[in-house]
Amino acid sequence: MAVNKPEQPIAPPDPWQTLREFTPARIGLGRAGMSLPTQASLDFQLAHALARDAVNIPLDFNRLAEALAARGLASLTLASQADNQRLYLQRPDLGRLLAESAAETLRRHATHQADAVIVVADGLSSKAIACHAENFLALLLPALQSYALPPVCLVRHGRVAIGDAIAEQFAARLCILLIGERPGLSSPDSMGIYFTYRPRAGISTDADRNCISNIHHNGLSYAQAVQKLLFLIKEAEQRQLSGVELKDGTVEAVLDNQQASGCFLLG
Repeated sequence: MAVNKPEQPIAPPDPWQTLREFTPARIGLGRAGMSLPTQASLDFQLAHALARDAVNIPLDFNRLAEALAARGLASLTLASQADNQRLYLQRPDLGRLLAESAAETLRRHATHQADAVIVVADGLSSKAIACHAENFLALLLPALQSYALPPVCLVRHGRVAIGDAIAEQFAARLCILLIGERPGLSSPDSMGIYFTYRPRAGISTDADRNCISNIHHNGLSYAQAVQKLLFLIKEAEQRQLSGVELKDGTVEAVLDNQQASGCFLLG
């Protein structure tokens, strides 16, 4: 005689699943009693550990210099006055200043005036620079062939403003600085670019810079970041300024294209 098996309960559909496909944000995590479900709690702990590692694990500058050399790019390895990670985190001002050894290295190499300098600093995410700097520069530098560029300057424990002092040493009118951004729980490897026209050490401020942020595999692509940077360079050369008075016109162009193609998010 056939035995009827009891019907298995059918789990209701998760109304958040569709939205999760469009964002790495932690939405609709659910709950177990008064707490998060185990998997959500473990995912949070992992993300937090990755963010801490991004800040605290030192960047392998030798490996980065070798990778650039393999692409035919010369580099100089420099340091800020923050000579260890703890001091770097506690004293942001020291991360904006070149160590005396770095200043001496630049004096020996800055024998010719440059149009632009490219600076790469570890910042607050060594992982960001390790993952993205080499490939981004490989895409950017062919577009800057008409510019006189000195070796790429790699700066240990550097903050954004340290690029101003380096640009002054080369009498460069443009400073392009790549730096590891403060890691988030969904993006421990986010790289940022700061662009400054006519940088002056101790005088240029954040208002004089343009920032292109969130460059990582789930964020802004290398091609998009290069497009934005080249637009800023062209406009800065024409208008002889950068910062708050120079807007990123590529944003409007992207929105126009999306509207023309009927992007569902824009109706």
